[in-house]
Amino acid sequence: MTLSPRDPIVAIATAPGRGAVGIVRVSGPDLRALARALTGRDLAPRMATYGPLRDADGSAIDHGLALHFPAPHSYTGEDVLELQAHGGPVVLQLLLARCLQAAAEADPATGAPRLPRLRLARPGEFTERAFLNDKLDLAQAEAVMDLIDASTSAAARSASRSLAGAFSQEVHALVDGLIHLRMLIEATLDFPEEEIDVLRKQDVRGQLSKLQQHLRGVQARARQGALLREGIKVVIAGQPNAGKSSLLNALAGAELAIVTPVAGTTRDVVQQTIQIHGVPLHVLDTAGLRESGDEVERIGIARAWAHIESADAVLLLHDLTRRHEPAHAAEDARIATELAARLPRGVPVLHVWNKHDAAPGPLPGDDGIALSARTGEGLDTLRQRLLDLAGWQAGAGEGQFIARERHLQALARAAEHLDAATAQLEGDQPMLDLLAEELRLAQNALNEITGAFSADDLLGVIFARFCIGK
Repeated sequence: MTLSPRDPIVAIATAPGRGAVGIVRVSGPDLRALARALTGRDLAPRMATYGPLRDADGSAIDHGLALHFPAPHSYTGEDVLELQAHGGPVVLQLLLARCLQAAAEADPATGAPRLPRLRLARPGEFTERAFLNDKLDLAQAEAVMDLIDASTSAAARSASRSLAGAFSQEVHALVDGLIHLRMLIEATLDFPEEEIDVLRKQDVRGQLSKLQQHLRGVQARARQGALLREGIKVVIAGQPNAGKSSLLNALAGAELAIVTPVAGTTRDVVQQTIQIHGVPLHVLDTAGLRESGDEVERIGIARAWAHIESADAVLLLHDLTRRHEPAHAAEDARIATELAARLPRGVPVLHVWNKHDAAPGPLPGDDGIALSARTGEGLDTLRQRLLDLAGWQAGAGEGQFIARERHLQALARAAEHLDAATAQLEGDQPMLDLLAEELRLAQNALNEITGAFSADDLLGVIFARFCIGK
C-alpha cells in the first residue's frame, strides 16, 4: 500500500515495556466517529473522559481516559485522539488492533468506513505532520527528539527553549534582515545610474555589518548548544598500570572499571558519560598501550587505538612513581610520538600525571596536570581543563538553545556568503547582481534550519530517527 501523508495514522505513543500508563494515539481527519466506536459516547473537545475503552462486542478492553483534540488545535494540526490506559503491552496492543478494526467498520450514520486507510504510523510521523501543518518549524521538530534524548539537565532545558522557538526566532530575525537588504539591492538594480548613492543613503554596508555581527553571535550560541547535545568523546590512554581505570572511576564517582596491580587488567573499552556543568563527556578507559604476546590483550590494544583515533580529546596518563625509570620514560615518549602521528589534526592531547600523592614534587615537563585518582587531588582542575578543551564558555547555559551539526553547517555557509557579499562592497564599483546572489544564497542556507527551504530527502532522514508514536 502506498503511504500518503493524508492517511489517518495510529501508534502506541509510550515506550515499550510495562508502565503505569500507556497511550495509543490517532491522528487524521474527523475522528469523532472513531471516538464513539471506542468509548460509546461523544467526547467533549480537549476534556479527559473516563470510562471503558470498548472492544468490537462492546466489552471493555480496559478502563481509562479518552481525549479528543479537534483540528487545528492539536499537536499535529489534524484531529487527534488519545487513549490512556494501563501500561501493559498486551492491553496497548489490543487497543491498537481495536483502533484499526473500528476504523474499517461502517459508520451506522453514513454506511461508509469510519476512517478509510487508517494505518500504523512511521517513526516520527506525528511530529512530521506537525511540521507539515505549520505547528512546528523544522528546528522545533528536531528539538522534540533532542528533549527526549537529552543526557543532562542543561541539555534538556536548552532543547525545551529550542522547542519553544528560541533558536527559530534568531534565525527568522537574520532572514528578515537579509530580505530587507535584498529588497534594497534588487530595487537598486533597476536604477544602475543611482546605485552608489542608494548604497550610501541606505547604509547597506552598515546593515550588512550588523547582520554579520548578529550571525556570529548566533553561531557562538549554536556551537555551545551542539556541545550540550553531543558532548565530546574523551579517551584515557597510556601505559598499563598508569591508573587509567582508577581515573575513570574517580571521574564517574563509581567503581565502573576493575582496578588491580596486575598490568593489562583492562582488556576492553569501558565507557561512561559524565557531566561537567551540564556538558556531557563520554569518557573511555582503554587497554594499556604496550607490545604484548597475549592475543586477547592485543585485540584490546587494537580497539584502544581505534577509539583514540576517533576521539575529540585524549588524556595521556603518566605514572609519576615511575618517572625516573629510563625504560618507562622511553615508552611514554614512544606513545606520545605515535599519538601525534595517528591523531587527526586539531585533536588535543592533555598530559595527566597520576599518583601525585605517592610522588609529590614538580612535573617532569612544563605542560600537564598533576593529580591523584586515589585521593581526588587535581580532579577539579582536570574537569575544568576538559571543559576548556570542549570549548565550553562559563555561563553559556543561560538562555541557551540546542543545535545540531547540520545547523552549524548551515550557519557557516550563511556566514561565507555574507563575507562574499561584503567583499563585493569593498571595491569602487560594486557588482550588485553578485551581491544580491550572495544574499540570496545566505538566506537559503538559513532557511534550511527552519525548513522553509529543504529537500524532501532531508526531512526523511530527520524524522526517521524519531520514536514511533512521536
